[in-house]
Amino acid sequence: MTRVLIADDQALLRGSFRVLVDSAPGLEVVGEASDGVEAVALTRREHPDVVLMDVRMPEMDGIEATRRICAETEVRVLMLTTFDLDEYVYAALRAGASGFLLKDTRPADLLAAIDVVASGDALLAPSVTRRLVAEFARLPAGPVTTRLAGITAREQEVLTLIARGLSNDEIAARLHLGIATVKTHIGRLLHKLAARDRAQLVIAAYESGLVRPTPPG
Repeated sequence: MTRVLIADDQALLRGSFRVLVDSAPGLEVVGEASDGVEAVALTRREHPDVVLMDVRMPEMDGIEATRRICAETEVRVLMLTTFDLDEYVYAALRAGASGFLLKDTRPADLLAAIDVVASGDALLAPSVTRRLVAEFARLPAGPVTTRLAGITAREQEVLTLIARGLSNDEIAARLHLGIATVKTHIGRLLHKLAARDRAQLVIAAYESGLVRPTPPG
């Protein structure tokens, strides 16, 4: 059973999310928080598998709450917001969030997202991915950093393709590898780069200078 904590300052939305999540097989809501401070406290107490986290909340916003939760625990955070803004996407993923969805996402897609994040993978909507890459495009280009010093040439190839948005199957086909081998390389990358999931690998690839966004046009 996947345990879910819901953090949103709007009681009506929290109630709607609770009904939706509790109605899904294999999911159960273990708590509700109305602000970031309460979300952090309830996470420490209830040990959920996934936190559905609103970005804008009083007392402490969802990004700071996510940063604290991810620093202290292995709990996965799925960010939900009505605002598809660049700075939120980048800050949320840097804080450790494993996914970022808009609140107008279809109920079935939200439930699927919880399963994806709970399984240890990362989830980014296509529009969010585009905005994330655009955010990196604003950063000054620099040399590849020593953060990748322990990464093999093959692992760099895999990391580059992850950052370009390719799936495991697509990476396997591109590099003529078995899917199990690709998963092994990804596991080693997660360990070597101290990354929680695929989203953190994407950030590492761009911030290290290994991958740079292609300029528009």
